[in-house]
Amino acid sequence: MPDARQPRFNIPDVFWQALRTIGLEPATVLRQARLPVTLNLRERRDRRQVNTEEFFRLWEAVGVLNPDPAAAVRMVTQLDSSTLPPSSFAAFIARDFRDGLHRLARFKQLCTPERVRVIEDGDHCTVTVDWLRTQQHSPTLLIDAAFATFVELGRRGSGVHITPRRVELARPAQDNHALADFFGCAVRFGAERNAMVFDIADLERPFASHNPELLDLLNPALVAALAEATATATISQQVKGALKRILASGRPEMLEVARELGMSERTLQRRITEEGSSFRQLMLETRQEVVRHLLSEPSIEIEEIACLLGYEDTNSFYRAFRTWEGTTPARWRAQQTATTH
Repeated sequence: MPDARQPRFNIPDVFWQALRTIGLEPATVLRQARLPVTLNLRERRDRRQVNTEEFFRLWEAVGVLNPDPAAAVRMVTQLDSSTLPPSSFAAFIARDFRDGLHRLARFKQLCTPERVRVIEDGDHCTVTVDWLRTQQHSPTLLIDAAFATFVELGRRGSGVHITPRRVELARPAQDNHALADFFGCAVRFGAERNAMVFDIADLERPFASHNPELLDLLNPALVAALAEATATATISQQVKGALKRILASGRPEMLEVARELGMSERTLQRRITEEGSSFRQLMLETRQEVVRHLLSEPSIEIEEIACLLGYEDTNSFYRAFRTWEGTTPARWRAQQTATTH
């Protein structure tokens, strides 16, 4: 479901905790990634969202600041599973390794726009991870962290040192054995995909950490949150959401919006047309929605609203608004205030 997720998401708290386990401070990593150093502040939770490209830059920054080939493995193995978000923690108290993997796959998108596939075939099970709504390749450390999480889930839950059959990585070969030492199996570089293969027998290993009572408490909330997160949004709604985020930077172009949504400009144009709309019309509707919202806030000056909407001058904004509403912004605001009172 590539379009099921919103294009921006919150960075999980566990990520910042994991950085410190390998000697990195969040602010240092954020600066290296060219991102605001306030992204990790808990009191600014509403401003901590990033898109996939920015999240990838964070992981690439980690690799630059800590070139240890086992950095991602250490980030995963040194964390306390009780600090994980509920969507991941539920996997560690599952019935068995199979149940844990499937819970991790099902609820992963509540944190980040990833799709985990768990495919059983005969005597083996293949696990892969795809990042949705992007055409970029996942950073190598992010892939390593995901695969280390699958293995660590099985080992912690079952109390058995589970080893995969093999690990397939699409990246070129590296002159180190850190990953093979951790996974305990052959790591094949230059593969066609990134994949981890387990024995089916290992999936059946029961978890000593199984907690059915806690799962009964967590599951309804996770299912409800997943239903909300994966509710199908029309392409028009997605475009408007992207436009609202980037309007203040000027007059957004379709190419900029297409990149925000993780698709080509041609694909975006086709999908907008299929819904019977146009980029120009969606731009107009978005501006109208944002203007009405801003005008409902008496503390925001009309000149400031014109600037926020990317208008070159206040007169251009006034002319556009009169075309929409048949009156001036000031009169419209006064009418709305009178109606409210």
